[in-house]
Amino acid sequence: MSGRAPYPSDLSDEAWELIGPVIVAWKGRHTSVSGHQGGYDTREIVNAILYQARTGCQWRYLPHDLPPKSAVYYYFALWRDDGTVETVHDLMRWQVREMRRRHEDPTAVVLDSQTVRASTNAPKDTTGLDAGKRSPGRKRGIATDVLGLIIAVVVVAASVHDNAIGITLLDKVAASAPTVTKAWVDAGFKNAVVEHGARLGIDVEVVQRAPGTRGFTPEPKRWVVEQTWGTLMLRRRLARDYEALPASSVAVVHWSMTDVMLHRLTRTATASWRDPPAARADDCDGSTP
Repeated sequence: MSGRAPYPSDLSDEAWELIGPVIVAWKGRHTSVSGHQGGYDTREIVNAILYQARTGCQWRYLPHDLPPKSAVYYYFALWRDDGTVETVHDLMRWQVREMRRRHEDPTAVVLDSQTVRASTNAPKDTTGLDAGKRSPGRKRGIATDVLGLIIAVVVVAASVHDNAIGITLLDKVAASAPTVTKAWVDAGFKNAVVEHGARLGIDVEVVQRAPGTRGFTPEPKRWVVEQTWGTLMLRRRLARDYEALPASSVAVVHWSMTDVMLHRLTRTATASWRDPPAARADDCDGSTP
């Protein structure tokens, strides 16, 4: 870290050992015409991306002891467009599943969508109004396995119906995890999703909310995707859709989930937003063991 003080979002040495080989190999394949390797450590580039995802700051507000916005966004965009971020994410997912004694690819997924407000820099043609929730912005759709790990992501205008999101997610799931034969969705997904799943060989089951249920109640099978949303919301960049491009929004989701999985693989806790409680006087005078 070039002698700087560490941030809570920085990769640990153990975490870098997990994703570093992929990034270093990518760097080796992308030298300039002159053979120049670039002036910034790729580990610091990743640290800057994770810092922004965790804190939600604007690109130009990255701390001065991290690489500058121009360099960080350059790599962020390259890794977004050539699929490197998804490659790293999927590699971590396979390792988490192996750690939990699961097969590399899942056989069942859970689908859900989430509406979030978009920032003012988002182009008008990429945003819309969610008529059901009366909320403007974008919709994120995710498919997770039964461990809550993300299999597929899609980001569209909030005006897009859940059916279209569900169909796109199923196509992505079938392409990336052909072993999937079962999917659970909520009542927002209609028959079109069920029928499309059948054509792909995926049995789509709509999990209905129990009659008379009020407030938030975890639903069978589907609670894992709700837990994933809650985990992702600890990354403040995802509290709203701040990205100009939907593809960038997808990349932030992948980076955020990669960070979650790295903590699981290295058995470390994600730093809390809350400061630790102030120590009592009797805890500081040496009298308390």
